[in-house]
Amino acid sequence: MSETANENLLGTYLRDRRIRLDAAAFGFGGSRRRTPGLRREEVAQRANISPTWYTWLEQGRGGAPSADVLDRIARALMLTDVEREHLFLIGLGRPPEVRYQASEGVSPRLQRVLDALETSPSIIRTMTWDVVAWNRAATIVLTDYSKLAPVQRNILRLIFSEPRVRAAQYDWESVARFVVAAFRADAARAGAVSHVADFVDEMCRLSPDFARLWADNDVRSYGEGVKHLRHPVLGPIAFEYSAFAVDGRPDLGMVVYNPATPVDAARIRDVLAKHND
Repeated sequence: MSETANENLLGTYLRDRRIRLDAAAFGFGGSRRRTPGLRREEVAQRANISPTWYTWLEQGRGGAPSADVLDRIARALMLTDVEREHLFLIGLGRPPEVRYQASEGVSPRLQRVLDALETSPSIIRTMTWDVVAWNRAATIVLTDYSKLAPVQRNILRLIFSEPRVRAAQYDWESVARFVVAAFRADAARAGAVSHVADFVDEMCRLSPDFARLWADNDVRSYGEGVKHLRHPVLGPIAFEYSAFAVDGRPDLGMVVYNPATPVDAARIRDVLAKHND
């Protein structure tokens, strides 16, 4: 590849995406075409920008485009989320602003990942902390989410509104403060601040403790750490927890609670076996 092509990463990428599209599928038929894909003026028409300006972008002229222009071009070229992010990185040197989308659950493959973690309670939660998937160990150790209505499968609701969950925490105040701060950070990172506004107002009305902690404006990263629980069947038990991003699903995160000792793992395994009997 030539030095000029290397310097014009944005133009090269735009042209590559453009020529991959089927013009007929977009209603651009007519005369016989000498080159594949959409023409530059057709992309400009779909993006509602000047054909001259789009041509300059492909030619590496005219300076950096605005985020709005890149967003319109991304839609015009039918880019995936990953492709759109790449477009912004090479066009502006930064990723696009997050566009929050409510989750509609997880794939069967992701559920099988959870199920393979036999003695490690594991959940998939949205950036607004709604639990959308879980394994059997989570049902035994944390909460049987299947018995809750979807709107009730929110970690903050459980921490602040469910006496059983509150009683299971060794230091409820510390746990609650951490959860509120991490929730605030996740909602902002996901671009979901306005989406959760009504939920936050509701929680403030329902729980003076939540209102007090929310007013502190703290933010925390979930990351990893150690969690201690008072379990009604297992007794005192400890876990090392880790939070993971789900690749290709920026709206989801996975949290895995690994038993802190082999003894803790064996106790969970015994309880699971009894439920199988």
